[in-house]
Amino acid sequence: MTVIQSPPLIEMGNLTQYEYLALNSPLNLSDGHARQELTPSQSRIIEELPSLWADAIKRPVSEVEADARSAFFGLFGQHSYPRGEGRVLACYSSSVAMEIFARSLAGVSDAIGLIHPTFDNIPDILRGVGLRLVPVEEEVLHEGEFDPYLMTQVGAIFVTTPNNPTGRVVSEERLRILAEQCAMYDVVLALDTCFRGFDTRAHYDHYAVLEESGCRWVVIEDTGKLWPTLELKIGWLVSPEHVGLPLEKVYSDILLGVSPLVMSMVRRFAEDAAGGGLAELHDFIAGNRALVRAALADLPEVEFLDPDSRASVERVGIGSRSNLAVWSALSEHNVFALPCQKFFWADSARGEGILRIALARPPAALAIGAATLRTVLSEI
Repeated sequence: MTVIQSPPLIEMGNLTQYEYLALNSPLNLSDGHARQELTPSQSRIIEELPSLWADAIKRPVSEVEADARSAFFGLFGQHSYPRGEGRVLACYSSSVAMEIFARSLAGVSDAIGLIHPTFDNIPDILRGVGLRLVPVEEEVLHEGEFDPYLMTQVGAIFVTTPNNPTGRVVSEERLRILAEQCAMYDVVLALDTCFRGFDTRAHYDHYAVLEESGCRWVVIEDTGKLWPTLELKIGWLVSPEHVGLPLEKVYSDILLGVSPLVMSMVRRFAEDAAGGGLAELHDFIAGNRALVRAALADLPEVEFLDPDSRASVERVGIGSRSNLAVWSALSEHNVFALPCQKFFWADSARGEGILRIALARPPAALAIGAATLRTVLSEI
C-alpha cells in the first residue's frame, strides 16, 4: 500500500487541513462528513436523479425549495420554523451560512461568545471577519447561566448543539433559559445544529422555544453530515424578521441560491429518512461506535470521553501518549484520525491526548482503522 506523505502535525494550521490530507485514503476516519455506503433505498433515489432534474426544470424554484424545507425540517420536529420570505436562506454548505452570519454580525458588533470546545472552522470564520471571541465553556450551557458581564460585552452567543466533538445536546429546558437570558440582554442567540439528525434528544421544536423567548436568534441547519451524497448538500440559515442583522443583504452579496436539483434530492433523502431511514442511520452509527469501543477496549490509559454521545464522531482519550506521535504513526498506515487540540480553540493544551474518530464510514474500513489504532496505541 502506498503511504500518503503528510506534513508534520505541528505545522498544520487547522482541522480542515488534517481532513484534507485524509480525503484520498480509504481509511479516512478524519472528517465528520457522511462517507458510508448508500442504503438500497438511497441508491434508488440516486437512480431517480434524471426524473428529479426534469421535475426541477418544470417547477418554480420557490416551490421546489419549500418542499425540501418542509421534508427536512419536519423530519426533525422543527415544525415552527419560519415560513416568511427570506427567513430560510439556502446555502451551498453550513460554512457558507456561517460566513454570512459572521459578516452580518460584524457590521453591528465587535465581539461574540463562542462555545468551547467546538470545531475550529467556526472560530476561524468568526475571527476572519474581525470579531473578538470570548470562550463560553460547554458546562455553562448545561448548568448555570451566562455571565452577566459577558452578556454586556458581546453581540451574540454561538452554541453548537449537538456539539462537535462532544455530542452534548442543549435540552429544551436549557435552551429556554439561555434564550430568555439572551432576550434580557438583547444578545443574538446563534445555534449550529448540523449534527441534530443523529440525536433524537435534539428533535424538540427549537424554533418554538426561540420564538416564545422573545430573543433575537439565528439557526444554521445542515444536510451534509447525514447522507453520503458526495458533498451535494444544503446549509440553511434561518432567522426571524426581528433579528436585526443584514443577513439577506450579505447573502445576496455571496450567492443567488442553491441548485433545485440538490433541493429535490435533499427532499427525497428526507422522505426516505422519515420512512425508516433515520432509525436505520441511528442503528448504523451506534453499531460503528460499539465497533470502535470494542476494538480499543482494555488498552492502558484509553477511555471514551463521551459515553452518552449519539453523534457520528467519537472522542478517544489516549492518556499520556502524544497526539503527534499517534497521528504520525497512523498516517504511515494511511489511517487518519483527528487530533483534538484545535477543538479547544482558546486553550489547545486541553485537547492533547484526545483523538476524534469519524463513525459515518463503511464498517469494514472502520474496523481496519480501529485495529490499526489499537496496534499503534499498544506500541507507543
